[in-house]
Amino acid sequence: MVKRQVPNPNEIFELMQFKRPSLDFTGNRLAGAQSIHDLRRIAKRRTPAAAFDYTDGSADREISLTRARQAFEDVEFHPGVLADVSSLDMTTQVLGQSSALPFGIAPTGFTRLMQTEGEVAGAGAAAEAGIPFSLSTLGTTSIEAVREAAPNGRLWFQLYVMRDRSISYSLVERAAQAGYDTLLFTVDTPIAGNRMRDKRNGFSIPPQLTAKTVLNAIPRPWWWFDFLTTPPLEFASLTSTGGTVGELLNSAMDPSIDYEDLQEIRELWPGKIVIKGVQTLADARKLADLGVDSILLSNHGGRQLDSAPVPFHLLPDVVREVGDEVEVMVDTGIMHGADIVASLALGAKFTLVGRAYLYGLMAGGRRGVDRMIEILSGEVERTMKLLQVHSVEELEPRHVTQLRSLVPMESRVSAR
Repeated sequence: MVKRQVPNPNEIFELMQFKRPSLDFTGNRLAGAQSIHDLRRIAKRRTPAAAFDYTDGSADREISLTRARQAFEDVEFHPGVLADVSSLDMTTQVLGQSSALPFGIAPTGFTRLMQTEGEVAGAGAAAEAGIPFSLSTLGTTSIEAVREAAPNGRLWFQLYVMRDRSISYSLVERAAQAGYDTLLFTVDTPIAGNRMRDKRNGFSIPPQLTAKTVLNAIPRPWWWFDFLTTPPLEFASLTSTGGTVGELLNSAMDPSIDYEDLQEIRELWPGKIVIKGVQTLADARKLADLGVDSILLSNHGGRQLDSAPVPFHLLPDVVREVGDEVEVMVDTGIMHGADIVASLALGAKFTLVGRAYLYGLMAGGRRGVDRMIEILSGEVERTMKLLQVHSVEELEPRHVTQLRSLVPMESRVSAR
């Protein structure tokens, strides 16, 4: 039998402690985001559909992106016990330098269309966090302006080989002169993927006002205010704009790119070179034999070939084959710090996040990117402590099992 008493008024008043209201609406909004998915929901509310869908969508039926995210969900961790994890080291060495966290910001195109602070916000947040920031060839802030925004930051440059080779060569030289230390040579984009959301939305560069876009803008006036009251978009490589993203890419990219182009770029570039977009073991082997510094397993966030290989599935085989010769990195589908930890355990030297960064940017500009880094780093730390490892170097394949449903038919037959 519970003994009851008359409530003490003083105890009631002690419980009635109301939080002081804050007029920092951006801070309040971001404080409520506890995950990257929360940032995505905020971003969707605050960004016109065409710009949001450009970030959120992928190619054709969006199978590649769906599978990539599912692969990270289909993970079983195997924690140890009775290990003192009161202190933790999340730093890692990548391409000859230290990163405070085992992930960096991936290159993203047309970024200031998502939110006007664009690459300046991303580079500044990355520099403060002590992680690399990658600028896209199709970035909307110049190579030099990004360096000015992050004078002491570690910057990487992502290169597309253009039809006009002189443009590509000039970009390489400018990035080197601006102190970028790594080149991400992208090999999975001979033409643009079929990004159907962009076509349905009529997404163009620059955005065109139609009845549909005007209606969509009514609940998002701040986006249009920012867009119309800030400097015009500046692209790292495109001298003219106009048309859909696919049309711009197809007019600029060269489907004849080959290994000779890689050799020419290597002769021009003085720093480290990463081959971005590797999707088969055979290509990883060939590139390692050519002596590149790193291979980035990526299907371009599912934005190019749909039903492409899942980079996270490919990771263990590539690490076993070439991991002693080149640094293997991975992207595509990372939405949680546990995804990063699982990748490191299976041999990835480093990871890159793209959509997670843009969700944070759309949710709150620079502060949103800071919040994204804070969320992911907190999840990495918590996952590592629950696995009971002290450092990134202690993560091993024994900590992770990939639960795979996508098994080739011939393997199923031979297993019987």
